[in-house]
Amino acid sequence: MKALEEKILKEGKVLPGNILKVGSFLNHRLDVEFIMEMGREIARLFEGAGVTKILTIEASGIAIAVGAGAAMHVPAVFAKKNKTGNVDGELYQTVVHSYTHGTDYNVVVSAEHLSADDTVLIVDDFLANGKALLGLIDIVEQSGASLAGAVSAIEKGFQKGGDELRARGVRVESLAIIDSMGDGNIKFRPQ
Repeated sequence: MKALEEKILKEGKVLPGNILKVGSFLNHRLDVEFIMEMGREIARLFEGAGVTKILTIEASGIAIAVGAGAAMHVPAVFAKKNKTGNVDGELYQTVVHSYTHGTDYNVVVSAEHLSADDTVLIVDDFLANGKALLGLIDIVEQSGASLAGAVSAIEKGFQKGGDELRARGVRVESLAIIDSMGDGNIKFRPQ
C-alpha cells in the first residue's frame, strides 16, 4: 500500500533495536481516516474469503482490526494480554512473546466470541518474528474456526516471521513490507 509506505517515510522514526516508531498515526495517536483506508484495503485483499470475524491482540492491533471489521461488516475480537475479572467461562489461551516489550503474555479470548462456525482473519499492526500471529493462530485452532489468513499493517521482512508463516501455508498479506531499516533509511519490498 503505497500510501502507508509514504506515511512511514514521512512520519516514522527508526529507533535502536530495529524498532519503528509510528506513534503519530498508528499505535499511539490514531489517524482514524487513514486507519479506515487501511481497513478498506484489507477488505479488498480478502474479498470473497468468507471472513466472519477479525481477530487481533491488544492494544495496537485493535484500531486496524476495527477498520477492517467496519469495511468487511464483521465483528472484531481482541485477545486480552491478561485475564481480567470481566472474562469468565471457557477460554482459549496461549503464550505470546512481544518483541517490542521483550516479555511473554498469556493471552486469552472468551470462547463465546469464536466458534467452529467462524472464518477468522487475523489482523495486527506489526509482523516481525511472527510470535503474536502464531499465538493468535493457536487460538483460532483451539476454537475450531477456519483461518482465512493474516494481515499486518507493517511487516519487517528482514526478521523472517512472515516468511516462516507463509512456508507453513498461512496466507499472509502485509500492507507495507520493510526489507531493511537503519541510519534513518527505510527500504520497502516492491509489492
